[in-house]
Amino acid sequence: MKTIILKLSGTLMLFLCTVAQTHAQDIVGSWKGKLSVQGTEMPLLFDIKSEEDGYTSTMDSPSQGATGIPMDETLYLNDTLTIKFNQAGIKYMATLKENTLTGVFYQGGKEFPLVLSKTVKTLPGDTSLPTSDEDLETLANWNPTNYKYAVKDYFARPKARSFSFSPNGTYLSYREKDKNTKNHVYVKNLETNEVTRVIEEKDELIRGFGWANEGRLVYVMDKGGNEDYHLFAVNIDGSNAKELTPFEGVKVNILEGLKEDKDHMIISMNQNNPQIFEPYKINIETGELKQLYKNEDAANPINSYVFDKDGNLRGFAKLRDGVNIDVYYTVDGKNYEVKKQLNWKDNFNIVSFNYASSHPHDAYITSNLDSDKAQIYLYDLKEDKIIKKLFSNDQYDVSGLGLSRNRGYELDYFSYEGEKRHIIPVSKYYKKLHNKITTKFPGYNYSIPDVTDDESKYLIFLQSDKLYGTYYSYDAKKDAFKLLYNLMPNLIEKDMAEMRPITFKSRDGKTMHGYITLPKEALNGKKVPVIVNPHGGPQGIRDSWGFNPEAQLFASRGYATLQVNFRISGGYGKEFLESGFKQIGRKAMDDVEDGLQYVIDQGWVDKDNVAIYGGSHGGYAVLRGLTKTPDLYACGVDYVGVSNLFSFMKTIPPYWKPYLKIIKEIWYDEDVPEEKAIMKEVSPVYQIDKIKKPLFVVQGANDPRVNIDESDQIVSALRAKGFDVPYMVKYDEGHGFGREENQIALYESMMGFYAKHLKKEVKQSLKD
Repeated sequence: MKTIILKLSGTLMLFLCTVAQTHAQDIVGSWKGKLSVQGTEMPLLFDIKSEEDGYTSTMDSPSQGATGIPMDETLYLNDTLTIKFNQAGIKYMATLKENTLTGVFYQGGKEFPLVLSKTVKTLPGDTSLPTSDEDLETLANWNPTNYKYAVKDYFARPKARSFSFSPNGTYLSYREKDKNTKNHVYVKNLETNEVTRVIEEKDELIRGFGWANEGRLVYVMDKGGNEDYHLFAVNIDGSNAKELTPFEGVKVNILEGLKEDKDHMIISMNQNNPQIFEPYKINIETGELKQLYKNEDAANPINSYVFDKDGNLRGFAKLRDGVNIDVYYTVDGKNYEVKKQLNWKDNFNIVSFNYASSHPHDAYITSNLDSDKAQIYLYDLKEDKIIKKLFSNDQYDVSGLGLSRNRGYELDYFSYEGEKRHIIPVSKYYKKLHNKITTKFPGYNYSIPDVTDDESKYLIFLQSDKLYGTYYSYDAKKDAFKLLYNLMPNLIEKDMAEMRPITFKSRDGKTMHGYITLPKEALNGKKVPVIVNPHGGPQGIRDSWGFNPEAQLFASRGYATLQVNFRISGGYGKEFLESGFKQIGRKAMDDVEDGLQYVIDQGWVDKDNVAIYGGSHGGYAVLRGLTKTPDLYACGVDYVGVSNLFSFMKTIPPYWKPYLKIIKEIWYDEDVPEEKAIMKEVSPVYQIDKIKKPLFVVQGANDPRVNIDESDQIVSALRAKGFDVPYMVKYDEGHGFGREENQIALYESMMGFYAKHLKKEVKQSLKD
């Protein structure tokens, strides 16, 4: 009898457990519905998983670009589901009946009915298109491994990086990588040498961090590369960690760190309208927010704000009619008046107020209103007049200046970027400092990423075309330099390739600048394969001299790298920039081709062994190059590139939409019949019949700028025509890969692709 009872009890217990598990499985899975808020429907999706001790869930708000948001509490009991997200004040309570959850969504003291239906959660894009990991590994294996440096030597994160002094110089913060490639943030007490891990990097990447005051750090993170940045803060002992902006689908920009108010900083957010940003003063301890100004006209939004060192809003620039800019300024701190009415192409930028002056309205500005190149002026904002032109350069835009807060805001230097970066010392103090640094480290570019408030300690960062980067500390009291950290000691300078500035004429007579990185074989007289690498942007962006891991990797494999600052690139003046408008995919590509012809004519590269590679606009240039001049290139690698200008314009992030007219002035306007025809001509997806060379496509699934559909379109269209197009998609990335393991995988596959389709002797040896 006892045995029978045990068997019956065991059977009954098993039956009860089975019933409970079956019932619980009804709630596990993805649930989709639409929340109606003031006439606007917002899709929501909850993904519920079963754990040993209950349930967990995440929430997606696709219209706001927010995915995978972890909920604080998920409870399912007696057919009733309760989900809470405490920091945002969100609660959802619903009753399950068959495959429907019927309930109420609570937020901000308001209640909204929300019905969810069982669904299958899908990944972005067409998940049938990406190439398998196994096939990508096979592609990577085309690249020989008998090189001194592996791919990871160039693209693994440094063991430590991002060094910064605390304001008083007592502490040093930095990032350090663990064995799992997580980059945590540490603080070192420079007096006791005690080290504390302050911020632990988990699933999401820490996109940036810095000192808010002597005892607290701030940092930003997003979700999988979607660029909806949230702001966090933590004490230097790791305590009092707090998410300061727990708002879903909201992007935070840091506008000002307030040296004069150590408990606050100024940020902007698109919380009230996804399309426009408004300024707030935020308490870095509590997260308390004070809105500083309302940006309510979505058709004519404010697109930049000017604050003084005390956090007072002194002016702003407001978009008008989509293409004009009105510059507002206040004399009394209350009433803002229009001081300038500009076209969006004009440059009038307030760099800093002149706090050394007794006149509170004096400011340093950069402007090209009276010249082709941007120049630096001392300007009276109250009277709207130039006081004095301070600095200019005949060939290049002037890019910046330096002031010393410690020495009463003395003007220290001007800077501009020509073939290399140039610093022009002004103050007696800085002339001595500049001379010390350049004498100690000749031939290197230097920057000062940080200095203590009393200017007793400096961080000096050195770089060149052959040096990845080295940090030195400079003790001003002892007049002593000390090596702090070599970011990549494994990359020996003498083994690296030279990045050489080049100048040539375009086919229509414009002076063009760029860079060629040549492997040692080319220096010895051999014509080598070349990878043409157009930059992103395209407007206002330029390539620069310095250490380029891509170019160094390519050189180590025997490939030259060509970078052309084609028309529309920044830094070369207004006329050069504007000459590229309405020329993307046309004359801008001509410039790239002319640069290629120049390096061919120099005898450096093999004209029959040319690849093209780029990211963002550079990815578009790859596709355009393969359609515009299909016989010029042997192969191409498109990294998060645009393939269809029509769909690109329709999938821009919401905060770009106020600037759509400007985007159309730079690119093309489909409402103008002639331009619509050009758009079709320069959209690669409509010209795929012209593509006849191998193509490798790479995409981040969560890219908010170039939607994954851009890559899906070109891959599916080419495959429909019988092309074998390897396609790498990473579902935890956005506009460019931020995770070390993904970057390494990308370049390993890329080098295999080049070895397979570009380098003749490699292909022949593999056949043999």
